[in-house]
Amino acid sequence: MTDAELQAWVETLSRKRFGRTFRHRAVFNHRLRTTAGRYMLRDHRIEVNPRYLEVYGRETVEGILLHELCHYHLHLSGKGYRHRDRDFRHWLAKVGGLSVAPPLDPRPVSNPVRYRVICQGCRKIYFRKRKIDVNRYVCGSCRGPLRLEPADFGRE
Repeated sequence: MTDAELQAWVETLSRKRFGRTFRHRAVFNHRLRTTAGRYMLRDHRIEVNPRYLEVYGRETVEGILLHELCHYHLHLSGKGYRHRDRDFRHWLAKVGGLSVAPPLDPRPVSNPVRYRVICQGCRKIYFRKRKIDVNRYVCGSCRGPLRLEPADFGRE
């Protein structure tokens, strides 16, 4: 689906479910990682995470769009557009939008823990992704000397 198709879809949803026109832009944002969609207060743009369309399909994305359209129309009409506001909750239930998006599968960890730093004094263990010079640092708890060793766990 392209941005133009998304724009037409949002305009249609807005007319059918809210009885109002959507006069701003709706786009896919490929950089969204932790959110399904968002409404931008400054320029009234709606952004959607395209992975939700790939993973869950049109029905879920429609629920996300209805959620964002609730923010949009309530904000422009000067009513309570935040999640905690009564107006928002009422409209969201009325139009059937999603209150919480389903989770996406977590992406694989690109840089797992590779080193263990152990305090020689209190035996506290610190985990690090990057190698450090243990001669330049001391334990944060007891000021004891540190020893660096590879973390062998988690490797399959």
